Amino acid sequence: MGDRYEERASRIDGAKVWTLTVPQGPGHPVLPDGCMDLMWIDGRLLVAGPDTRAEPPSGSDGGSYAGIRFAPGTAPALLGVPAHELRDRRVALADLWPAAPVRELTERVAGAADQAAALEDIAVRRSADTAPPDPAMRFVAAQLDSGRTVAQTAQAAGLGARQLHRRSLAAFGYGPKTLARVLRLQRALALVRAGTPYAEAALVAGCADQAHLAREMRELAGTTLTGYFAA
Repeated sequence: MGDRYEERASRIDGAKVWTLTVPQGPGHPVLPDGCMDLMWIDGRLLVAGPDTRAEPPSGSDGGSYAGIRFAPGTAPALLGVPAHELRDRRVALADLWPAAPVRELTERVAGAADQAAALEDIAVRRSADTAPPDPAMRFVAAQLDSGRTVAQTAQAAGLGARQLHRRSLAAFGYGPKTLARVLRLQRALALVRAGTPYAEAALVAGCADQAHLAREMRELAGTTLTGYFAA
């Protein structure tokens, strides 16, 4: 029996509420997707920062987890920390927010019948008390995800290259070129999951050819296309 993953749209714009049940045995790596997550794992509230590489599976004991995944550029305003400070990291929420409120939130989630819904409630309440995400950076993410180049995106957003890079670090955790690569890889993987052959998926997603996609898979995911989908 393999992993069981379910997700639904959140009341937070662009976010997804998810649950994951993992049996005992080797887990699957988490690939970069440009997102950040608030998670409930082993009785703790954790924040997953934006990844630039595959995150190894967490042990072999199995378990049930829940989280809310925020679209690229939307979590830093809610969490109150620039994304680049959390790049390639998993940190306790208590390291970002005052300890006493986090203890209260931890008790609330632990006692909830639906822990994923409890996490969403935390995010909804927090969003009511914080500034909204930078709309320019949400526009940038959408442009890059549509296949636009970094130069085209900067021009469309009315930003210079240095300004775009600086604001991307705060919003996404890395520069626009890295975000574009991550989003392109995710587009290609989605096409392959839907049955598109590797070579066609590479071209449709925006890679030069299948060899280009294979290189991106090795560099960002640490594996091959065949190895990833076989697992």
